[in-house]
Amino acid sequence: MVKPFVPQLVYIEPRALEYPLGVQLKEKFEGMGIEIRETTSHNQVRNIPGENHLQKYRNAKSTLVVGVRKTLKFDTSKPSAEYAIPLATGCMGHCHYCYLQTTMGSKPYIRTYVNTDEIFEQAEKYMQERAPEITRFEAACTSDIVGIDHLTHSLKHAIEYFGQSDLGQLRFVTKFSHVDHLLDAKHNGKTRFRFSINADYVIKNFEPGTSPLAERIEAAAKVAKAGYPLGFIVAPIYIHEGWQDGYRHLFELLDEHLPQEARKDVTFEMIQHRFTKPAKRVIEKNYPKTKLAMNEEERRYKWGRYGIGKYVYQKDEEHELRETLEYYINQFFPEARIEYFT
Repeated sequence: MVKPFVPQLVYIEPRALEYPLGVQLKEKFEGMGIEIRETTSHNQVRNIPGENHLQKYRNAKSTLVVGVRKTLKFDTSKPSAEYAIPLATGCMGHCHYCYLQTTMGSKPYIRTYVNTDEIFEQAEKYMQERAPEITRFEAACTSDIVGIDHLTHSLKHAIEYFGQSDLGQLRFVTKFSHVDHLLDAKHNGKTRFRFSINADYVIKNFEPGTSPLAERIEAAAKVAKAGYPLGFIVAPIYIHEGWQDGYRHLFELLDEHLPQEARKDVTFEMIQHRFTKPAKRVIEKNYPKTKLAMNEEERRYKWGRYGIGKYVYQKDEEHELRETLEYYINQFFPEARIEYFT
């Protein structure tokens, strides 16, 4: 069982203490006996302890920076939503394949933003621009927000904010099972609570530091009983020995444990494993013993946004992955909606 995240070290930007949440978090961490340091800005965070790169990397992953989100321009978040809502950055998980390793660069610590009211005001502006259409906001583009929310409750506030909204919907995905504090949130059906799931082989070999599959499924059942619309992201879909059986077993487990109320409105999103050349370099540096297969010769090159291409599976492999997983979903969850395969 993975315990809820507790940082070993906390940095607080002075401006964060101008906001009630910043003050609350400082008091909370002092009460927990956690070392707190001041930093003028997250870019000035220095002296992460450690003898070498790997130790510093691991210690950074258990460091939390409490700060103010200065940039209030939201990124787009296709295909899952119109915009990414920035509540936190970074993750305490150690998923070998994670794209955050390249976007976070040499600063893989976790940041949480305390100016949530300003962030919600900006979300409101985006909703008004698109009115009368619904605008969807993704809260887990740059972090696993559920992984820290038992400490900050920013996500809970966002769920209740969108619960009151006519034009907004919230979505996020998690690999953590620490959801109890979110079960009584007044979501009014406006938040889709998604869990990242995968074959046992992938979780055991490539997702250290996250909740085991059984705990994620148990948490999904709780979330469904609390009335949230539920979703699952199967990602990264990864070809390994016996992958067909591995993914079938995943859907059998889901079928066995999900209550009936979860099945009426459940969504699936599917993302095949991909990597970029810069990501491969970073992954091999951070996880030198990884078994993750990243052989460019075996893959197909696909142009991506910003001119950085990625390596995905060959067309015939991609076709087989898609057909197999869609078959399982239709077999076990005939009422489910498949949102995309990419």
